[in-house]
Amino acid sequence: MLVDSHCHIDFDEYADRMPQILDGMARNQVTHALCACVNLTDFNRILSLAAQYPQLFASVGVHPDQVGMAGLTVTDLVERTSHPKVVAIGETGLDYYRQEGDQEWQRERFRTHIRAALACSKPLIIHTREAGEDTLRIIREEGARDTGGVMHCFTETLDFAHAAIDLNFYISFSGIVTFKNARLIKEVARAIPLERMLIETDSPYLAPVPHRGKTNEPGWVRHVAEEIAQLRGIPLDVLANATTSNFFRLFLPR
Repeated sequence: MLVDSHCHIDFDEYADRMPQILDGMARNQVTHALCACVNLTDFNRILSLAAQYPQLFASVGVHPDQVGMAGLTVTDLVERTSHPKVVAIGETGLDYYRQEGDQEWQRERFRTHIRAALACSKPLIIHTREAGEDTLRIIREEGARDTGGVMHCFTETLDFAHAAIDLNFYISFSGIVTFKNARLIKEVARAIPLERMLIETDSPYLAPVPHRGKTNEPGWVRHVAEEIAQLRGIPLDVLANATTSNFFRLFLPR
């Protein structure tokens, strides 16, 4: 069985398609998916989905692309984690690719998310783009090793992956790993320990080959798993069982 560790199926393009989305998961043996929050305005919609469907989990956070929410507090986040289907803090992190100028507001909001994760003992879902050095620095400074989490939709170097793993983080691969030109990501997927790997779709984005260019969906995480299994020369069920066990170990520890 497989798990999609990161998707956004609360977005409008899925509003009338949940039966088909869930059927696609079932046909591909994808038992669960985590719907990641990117804005507190959308949190109640995500929680409603997670509460309605046993296959879905939720997180709470504000994506680094979301300008504003300057007054976001630890309490704003922690108070939304009381429901048992809310299993993580995020999507948070740093993105210097899309933003210009002084990014101290991003770094402070990232610190707020880490402090919230520490306060409620939940793992972090981290987005980082062209901000690797600052991402690792802030994780160290804020003691995020104590919560751990995942570097979602991984696009960094193998050195970064090893550094993140040393800080108690998992590495999650999206459909990018199936792209022909994703040589460096394929290298990381071959090299990191299997016990520190997750897989995801980041739906509706980054549909894997053979669906590239279409609206992505959680059932297609199977293609990510198949690609990584082939890269590593291991059976698909070994990859599937490992990444599924990793998901539950991180987000629903007993």
